[in-house]
Amino acid sequence: MKRLLVVAAAAVSLLGAGCGPEGPKRTPAAPGAKVTILEPKNGAEVTSPVTVKFGIEGMELAPAGTEKAMSGHHHVLIDAELADVNSPIPADDHHKHFGKGQTEAALDLKPGKHTLQLVLGDYNHIPHDPVVQSDVITIIVK
Repeated sequence: MKRLLVVAAAAVSLLGAGCGPEGPKRTPAAPGAKVTILEPKNGAEVTSPVTVKFGIEGMELAPAGTEKAMSGHHHVLIDAELADVNSPIPADDHHKHFGKGQTEAALDLKPGKHTLQLVLGDYNHIPHDPVVQSDVITIIVK
């Protein structure tokens, strides 16, 4: 029984490494760091696939899984808001991950009005502290 408790305590300790009661610890962002959507411009009328170009200042790009201070990788939020800054950014149709350090992407979007926002995530896809995110832009896909 004593042995089982020691093993259980060790497992809980390993699983909780870097986590507090509120979840994983957020990685600090460099002061003044920012990301921007360079293209398309807010209000642009475009055709699909939409080429989106990402800008970054004050931090470095690093692939997902690379734990390096003052670095991260891009995520594009499509018709969505960042729901929880303390959790990994989801990977779905509204949250696109660019974990190889990409600086642009082609997005297949249906015709109509769409919003886009760029969010920098750390090696675990968690937004930095403070969050490094672009302004939300609106585009029209013909």
